[in-house]
Amino acid sequence: QVQLVESGGGLVQAGGSLRLSCAASGRTFSSYAMGWFRQAPGKEREFVAVISWNGGSTYYTDSVKGRFTISRDNAKNTVYLQMNSLKPEDTAVYYCAAGRLRGRTPDEFDYWGQGTQVTVSS
Repeated sequence: QVQLVESGGGLVQAGGSLRLSCAASGRTFSSYAMGWFRQAPGKEREFVAVISWNGGSTYYTDSVKGRFTISRDNAKNTVYLQMNSLKPEDTAVYYCAAGRLRGRTPDEFDYWGQGTQVTVSS
């Protein structure tokens, strides 16, 4: 079992930055790939980024490449999402998730946090 708690969301102007954190409980954190997803009102949950269990491999959806960076610290049981050059279309609830595979769809992840709101004003 893995429990996930996101933090770091908030309101920011377009062009600004935020860093999301996701703290995990449990001794098996380092064995999971970790992903970030987001969901805007009226839209489906969409993939943002994923990182392998050891941090050696990452993948991003096209719309955030060059602006967002996913990283993890297994000693702290935490995964991060650094978001730069934020745009109004990045506004959503952001969720972190843990899964056995470095997947890109929600079904491939087993554990989810409660989400943190990110709002980007124009």
